[in-house]
Amino acid sequence: MNILMLSSTFPYPPTRGGTQVRTFHLLKYLNQRHAITLVTQREADVTDAEIAELRNWVDSLVVFDRPSDFGTSGRMLKKIRRFHTFVQDGIPPSVLNRYSIEMQEWVDNFVQAGKCDVITCEHSVNEMYVKPHFQTQVRTLVNVHSSVYGTCRNQLQTGISENPLREKINLPLLRRYEKRYCSKFSAIVVTTEEDKIQLQAFNPNSEITVIPNGVDLGSFPYRITDPGGHHLVFIGAMDNLANIDAVCFFCNEVLPKVQQRYPDTTFDIVGSRPAPEVLALQEKPGVTVTGRVPSMVEYLHKATVCVVPMRTGFGIKNKTLEAMAAGVPVVASDRGLEGLAVDGKNVPLTAFRANHPAEYISAISHLFSNSQLRDELSCNGRQLVETEFTWESAGKRYEQVCING
Repeated sequence: MNILMLSSTFPYPPTRGGTQVRTFHLLKYLNQRHAITLVTQREADVTDAEIAELRNWVDSLVVFDRPSDFGTSGRMLKKIRRFHTFVQDGIPPSVLNRYSIEMQEWVDNFVQAGKCDVITCEHSVNEMYVKPHFQTQVRTLVNVHSSVYGTCRNQLQTGISENPLREKINLPLLRRYEKRYCSKFSAIVVTTEEDKIQLQAFNPNSEITVIPNGVDLGSFPYRITDPGGHHLVFIGAMDNLANIDAVCFFCNEVLPKVQQRYPDTTFDIVGSRPAPEVLALQEKPGVTVTGRVPSMVEYLHKATVCVVPMRTGFGIKNKTLEAMAAGVPVVASDRGLEGLAVDGKNVPLTAFRANHPAEYISAISHLFSNSQLRDELSCNGRQLVETEFTWESAGKRYEQVCING
């Protein structure tokens, strides 16, 4: 089967962020039995070596330059035009600012020539390249990593929007947008049951399949020993709004109170492209901001506990699964544990759930003081990932959605 995969985010190396990780591992699996043509965009930090390496994982790689803004006045004019388009045509600026006319023409010609059996949009931001009439020629699939409408609504509810007034205006527009674009696809893939319920309400007749994220168990081996001590870690791309909010909340509301009980507590914030407000956290006692590191698993293995204090951001969190795979006990919010059965009746305790400062302090204190409890969460977390959240499993299910047209 010939599969055309569209990803405006360059999916290599698969350590750059959640979008890249999911896209890469799904294409890696599909490429075992199918011919994959990947069309993607190159951003400034993508190297020639990374492009050459990605070619090894697909049959054909087509790379376009990421559209750029020209000068301050040019950027402002583009923003105004994009918002006008959002109001008039229902296409959000986050989609328009990645849209390439050259890439669109290439896709149109490829489909018209009958060179593919299936088109997959890896992340909903690529939906614009799929025209409604494509459905009559090929099977079309959108892999919704997380609902843009749901994310915006959640950010407003939790009070962490960068611009609340703008987001309140955007919310009904995003609802209209998500409902419209989903209707033009043969099939929809989401990462959690929560997103499925929401999108099914928009499009009752749509074929929607839940395929959660996975972990590359080779890259996140189970740790040999428990390091003990009082070392906390958070992993993730640190220019992401949800991650920025998470670490700022934790450093301001939770960490000082943990350090009152355990004065030697340290907190490593591990991830690429730290925003200025994240870098500023280094001034707090015990906090280290690493920036991009060669291996996140090394930091996980050194940690006593991994915290995932997300207050927004939908979908299963790779960071949570990766910590569990590495054998690190996890304390996380409902958002950080979305899509995971980690506690409750007839469920082995696999992670501690916390949504308020007092709950984080209590959970972390229990784990700091009880090595047997740490071992229990470590073992159960790894077992959960091995059983339900491997990329092999996700790839098999994704392949079935692709071919069942």
